[in-house]
Amino acid sequence: MGILGGNPKDEPMHYGEIFSMWTYVAGIKGMVARYETFINHCGDNDLIDFLQDRIKQGKQEEEQLENMLKEEGIGLPPTPPSTPNANVEDIPVGAKFNEPEISANLAKDITAGLMACSQIMGESTREDIGMMFGQFHTAKAALGGRLLRMNKEKGWLVPPPLHVKTPEPVGV
Repeated sequence: MGILGGNPKDEPMHYGEIFSMWTYVAGIKGMVARYETFINHCGDNDLIDFLQDRIKQGKQEEEQLENMLKEEGIGLPPTPPSTPNANVEDIPVGAKFNEPEISANLAKDITAGLMACSQIMGESTREDIGMMFGQFHTAKAALGGRLLRMNKEKGWLVPPPLHVKTPEPVGV
């Protein structure tokens, strides 16, 4: 098999893997900064815990990917500055994100992350990269389930029109 056999870490990355990983890291960095801001706007302790868990997970993913990119000699995307802590009471009501908005943003990000992980898994020729994004995908799916339960419990879920009952057929 030549260069595509044996230990996956000895195989070269292709440009799609490099670009996808670099872009994914850039997205994580922006996500962490955004979620730090959301914590400042949030008064719900369950949502704050969820945001902190998502930040922790994102930083773990970022570290793994940055290590792989560094090993390949790839420059890393810039890191935004950390968001300073603020008191939620100091943010005017009209300028503040509310909890349902924050939760909807989290759901959107988890969905986009699941799709990105699936795409990278599909394009990867290195098994270690595909497996790593498979692990990221599984962790995101678990967080998505946790967020869905929280949205239902808090009354933040805005479902599409629900099909409750089937109309009876009209006899001719």
